[in-house]
Amino acid sequence: MEFEFMTADTVLPPCMPLPTAILRLPVSSTAKVMYARLLDATFAASTEDTNGILFVRFPIVELAAALSRSSVTVKRSLKELEDAGLILRVRRGVGEPNRIYTLLPKKEGCCDE
Repeated sequence: MEFEFMTADTVLPPCMPLPTAILRLPVSSTAKVMYARLLDATFAASTEDTNGILFVRFPIVELAAALSRSSVTVKRSLKELEDAGLILRVRRGVGEPNRIYTLLPKKEGCCDE
């Protein structure tokens, strides 16, 4: 991989969104990167439920491959994100991947520095 210095005219390569408020939360770095990946996938997939709310289906094995982590680490990080109120997982049928709703921190929480 080649690298280059940034200038004022540099066009950024594709990036994943990560709200600043997430950086201050007591979750692991893996969970933070996972949150960014889920948020990115949510915007890219554009799957809506019957209420018009976006969600993503991201099987554990695929998420582990996308993050280069083990399935155990992915499950632990998903639990961290769920416990922190950043995602909501809705179980589907047997053998079906869960629906993962990526929740956004409230704007008030983002601006207190």
